[in-house]
Amino acid sequence: MTARRELTLKMASDSPLLNKDFVFGAATAAFQIEGAWDRDGRVPCIWDTFCAEPGRVANGDNGYEACDSYTRWEEDLALVQELGLDAYRFSIAWPRVITDIHGTVNQKAMDHYRKQLNFLNERGIKPFVTLYHWDLPQYLQDRGGWLNRETTYAFAHYADVVSRAFGDQVVSYATLNEPWCSAFLSYLHGIHAPGMQDRKQAYQAAHHLLLAHGLAVPKIRANAPLADVGIVLNISPSDPQQETLADRNACVLADQENRDFFLQPLLEGSYPEPVLNRHPTCSPMVLPGDLELVAAELDFIGLNYYTRNRVAAADNEAGYEALVYAGDDATAMGWEIYPEGLTHTLQHLASLPRCPALYVTENGMAADDELCSGAVDDEIRVAYFQSHLQAAEAAIAAGVDLRGYFAWSLLDNFEWAEGYNKRFGIVYVDYATQQRTPKASARALGELMAQRRQLERVKQESQ
Repeated sequence: MTARRELTLKMASDSPLLNKDFVFGAATAAFQIEGAWDRDGRVPCIWDTFCAEPGRVANGDNGYEACDSYTRWEEDLALVQELGLDAYRFSIAWPRVITDIHGTVNQKAMDHYRKQLNFLNERGIKPFVTLYHWDLPQYLQDRGGWLNRETTYAFAHYADVVSRAFGDQVVSYATLNEPWCSAFLSYLHGIHAPGMQDRKQAYQAAHHLLLAHGLAVPKIRANAPLADVGIVLNISPSDPQQETLADRNACVLADQENRDFFLQPLLEGSYPEPVLNRHPTCSPMVLPGDLELVAAELDFIGLNYYTRNRVAAADNEAGYEALVYAGDDATAMGWEIYPEGLTHTLQHLASLPRCPALYVTENGMAADDELCSGAVDDEIRVAYFQSHLQAAEAAIAAGVDLRGYFAWSLLDNFEWAEGYNKRFGIVYVDYATQQRTPKASARALGELMAQRRQLERVKQESQ
């Protein structure tokens, strides 16, 4: 039998990423891993409804069981500990915590998440909590969802309940994960729940999501004064398909709509005028005082980075088109592997006025992983992490205040409209048995953490 080749992540001993204060973690999301969709008082969410609609999700998959992490959470958190990671980023399920339109709190859910926080804190693992990772309660969707301003106040109540209960047990609260997806994939492109295709609705949903964030921030700060408060954005930088003026201008349009429409209100308190001018009938209803709330002071912005977009000019409403990548160096999602885009995006963010500290809150890739003889040798993922960690190093060398990096994802899981077709995890999940098997990428991250601990011991002994 041939010995299994160990795959490693190579970092210089003086790398800023090996500094003890740099945070390494792995990330998950409640709907994608928890399952237990009808247990202990959880009520339906928009993704339960979406999965039940024929043709919405690959293979007709749903999140009813997912990774059964609601039951197996201790096993999963033990994996984080075994890898020696500093932090675990996870989301709390809104439809577990608040069960009706009246704001009723489900104590079973609160007890469940408190047990997880206790486990993490007792072992010195920093809990990074995301309050909204797309699982809007269906009772709110029935009243208009993110198109209804009342949903913003419901979110503020939910954020108040969670942060009042858990306070500084949580190191970092992110209000929203990827509001671009919740607004544009859900209301413009029709790919995510609730599956609408209307630009005006997308812009209004975006504003209400950002307003919900702005309403929640002061409540979290009051309840958890020692915790960091921020938001997580997904950004794929735009590069021209061809070096023509038309394609370069198309990139500007794409970045203004997909990036600046979320960044500018957060950091400057305004929406980009070129976007509103191009789509004058789609401007969201913004009430006096809204944008001052949206632009609340942040402790951090989390960046979820996976790839870049190749953009070309197009004769359509948007004026641009993101092209399907045709190269060989692509992930199982068909996304180009382009680590330089991480460096460039971090530098762009850091150059903006009022930009706070930055974290890479998600980075990873889908691969066609196979379990062979009890192992998954995901060499391509190890190489992906290697190149993107080097890209993070380059950003820090350029002066970016980058404080942490989270691999997506801890576990193979329910990948939204792709169902269970795509595997992003550093831990392989056999969905039939729920057996977990750490992949080579998990072992490589664990070895990197061991290297850092050894460097820290040597440093302390030499002092």
